[in-house]
Amino acid sequence: MTDSTSHLQTLWLCETVRLREEQTGLLEDSEACRKARATQGSLGDRLQVRGLFLARRDGLITAQQHWLQGARLALWLLMFSAVVSGVVLAKTALSGNAETINIFWALAGLIGLNLLSLLAWGVGMVFSTQSSSPLSHLWLWLSNKLARDARAAQLAPALLVLLQRYRLLRWGLGRLLHGWWLLALCSALLTLIALLATRRYGFVWESTIVASDSFVMLVHSLGTPAAWLGFSVPTTELIQQSSLQAAAGEQARHIWASWLLGMLLIYGILPRLVCSLFCEWRWRRGTRLLQLNADDPVWQPLHERVQPSSERLGVVDAAPAALPSTTAGSQQAGHAAVLLAIELDDSISWPPEHLRPGQPTKVQDAGVIDTREQRRQILEQFSAHPPARLLVACNPQRSADRGTLHLIAELSRAATQTRVWLLDVDAPAERLDYWQEQLDELKIVHSRAAPWDWLEQAND
Repeated sequence: MTDSTSHLQTLWLCETVRLREEQTGLLEDSEACRKARATQGSLGDRLQVRGLFLARRDGLITAQQHWLQGARLALWLLMFSAVVSGVVLAKTALSGNAETINIFWALAGLIGLNLLSLLAWGVGMVFSTQSSSPLSHLWLWLSNKLARDARAAQLAPALLVLLQRYRLLRWGLGRLLHGWWLLALCSALLTLIALLATRRYGFVWESTIVASDSFVMLVHSLGTPAAWLGFSVPTTELIQQSSLQAAAGEQARHIWASWLLGMLLIYGILPRLVCSLFCEWRWRRGTRLLQLNADDPVWQPLHERVQPSSERLGVVDAAPAALPSTTAGSQQAGHAAVLLAIELDDSISWPPEHLRPGQPTKVQDAGVIDTREQRRQILEQFSAHPPARLLVACNPQRSADRGTLHLIAELSRAATQTRVWLLDVDAPAERLDYWQEQLDELKIVHSRAAPWDWLEQAND
């Protein structure tokens, strides 16, 4: 996976989250916004941090991998259809009486539909701001079906919106369209060579209203570029003879067969190859320059959530000689070991004797979290200064509700290592078992005794 591709996937996930919020309203993103605000980077970087966190939390990263697997499988199916289509084109062009193959009907069968498709693409590039094709719609439809993930249904619209915004959609779909035709025409060329090598064909031309001189000039004009590459061009005498019946002789058959192969290469394969390489160049160049444009109006509603206005204003006044004391933060921010408690009853003495004044310790007591505001403050603090070791004390007499478990999970993500201390108080056995089951499900180490050695010295 290249860096540009992975960056594209990152922006794709952010766009998916944005579209989802646009349709259903803002998601619960308090933790995501805290992580974004703690990021040292531009506004666009913070928006990406928020989007990636929500995408990971809601399973969109896994869904994206499923969608990409489906897209690869759909691409293989399209490649197989291209090979089959090329075989059909070649066999159709040389169908009928092998001794009297109409040379221009054969040529039209080989490259006619391809030229019409190429012309339609060129007109769309000039006169339309969007570029699409039935082939691209088929690929997207197959990708969604083969992904087999309900969450992946939101990814395809987000990808189209993202590529359209950065003007990459036409180049991405162009790669698909020209690649399909290029494979089909190469398959037709190989099939045509195989047919000409294993059967004897005679070529004629017939016309009621076109004079032979005009036909001679047309054959010579079309064949000149092919002659530069070494393909044969019929002489005037051979062309005039072919207007009555298939020219006899092996040399005449070889010349007409070489001319037909040259036409397929010059007017079929080479234009598609050039267009395919051009689209590939534009696509790679565009993906390398991709970046989240935070000034785009679609991201305006999220600016305040990831970077408050006061922060964006920057430095207005000169810095004072000494910053005011910030006891609620500066003393805790530098400590590697932190102890905090969640919703303790008045009957439980806090802090524990191990941390009371006069006892030597390296542990910082963060107090007891009882209110939503205290929860927000401690999470903001940990986002800016993650503790190396965090011990969360819980009262097993209380029920392990979803709000408490969610808070413990958030705290564990904000610290390098986290353990839970289920206080040694009288609690019903059923409730204690439930606490332990839920903590095991969260994969958080827990114990009834306080792990002071681990907390103070990282010693188990």
